[in-house]
Amino acid sequence: MKTRPIYYQFIPYVLHHPDYFLLQESTMLSLWHCNPNYAQLLMIQVSLVIPLKNEEDSLPELEAWIRRVCEQEQLTYEIWFIDDGSTDKSWDVIVALQQINPCIKAIKFRRNYGKSAALHVGFGAANGEVIITMDADLQDSPDEIPLLRNMILQDGYDLVSGWKKKRHDPLSKTLPSKLFNAVARSMSGIYLHDFNCGLKAYRHTVAKSIEVYGDMHRWMPVLAKWAGFSNIGEKVVEHRARKYGYSKFGWSRIITGFLDLLSVYFVGKFGKKPMHFFGTLGTLSFVFGLGILIWLSANKLFYNEYGIADRPAFFFGILALIIGTQLFLVGFLAELINRNAVNKDQYLIEKEL
Repeated sequence: MKTRPIYYQFIPYVLHHPDYFLLQESTMLSLWHCNPNYAQLLMIQVSLVIPLKNEEDSLPELEAWIRRVCEQEQLTYEIWFIDDGSTDKSWDVIVALQQINPCIKAIKFRRNYGKSAALHVGFGAANGEVIITMDADLQDSPDEIPLLRNMILQDGYDLVSGWKKKRHDPLSKTLPSKLFNAVARSMSGIYLHDFNCGLKAYRHTVAKSIEVYGDMHRWMPVLAKWAGFSNIGEKVVEHRARKYGYSKFGWSRIITGFLDLLSVYFVGKFGKKPMHFFGTLGTLSFVFGLGILIWLSANKLFYNEYGIADRPAFFFGILALIIGTQLFLVGFLAELINRNAVNKDQYLIEKEL
């Protein structure tokens, strides 16, 4: 059997139909020789987006593991390391690794912005047909890459979330996680066991459509669903004990995680129409307060009752009117802000490879 030249790998998977268009062999050869960057853009099958902070010890082992898996599976790939303001030698390690492996690309933030910001920038930079995220601490196994990719391309999922069924984490981390996962399932209607698992696979269009900010990375499946991608799957993945460094988990995440979930639910449902939420509550409160005052006024006019201004109902009515007006104004201001916010996803980038 005749072996096809290497440049046949560059035929793009456009709209997941390989026959959508096929370039002539001479054209592919021309792209390979004359425009290698364009050829590389067409050939990328998997993009790995890896946020990190102070993981200098784990990076060489992680890169070697990813490279070994992708070469064994004959996958064309790119690795995006997003350095979220590391204070150790993580960036120097990435620069050294990039000299060995040209598939490595990296972005370094000038300061720590958080995992959501790193994912947002990584999604914007990634060009792969399938985009896979994982943590840099070696607790996520790169051996999952081929199966996750197949679930996206062959099984037709928009997003596949890992499920760390057997976890190597302390009880102080697993109990809050189970609580939030139960609440997230109830509120979102997405029946996953582990919303916050860092190992996830996304169809290219999904990653480009999700708007990640704040600490919303914990609820990526919910964001994907609100963006219109409801075919969400789950895969049991290996969770390894931490080999280097220390966990960044803190008790503050218990509170912020719940608040983030409420924010995701609210923004997903009312983000484009905040007046529907605040205006409805404001109208109900205003009408309730107005009804109380009308009732009190009628008692005075028709039944000659006195001392109305000293009754608790009078003050409740006035308070309801004020709250209703304020809620309506909040909804109006939210609409103005929503229509004029243009800089909420800009971050200061110090270096880029």
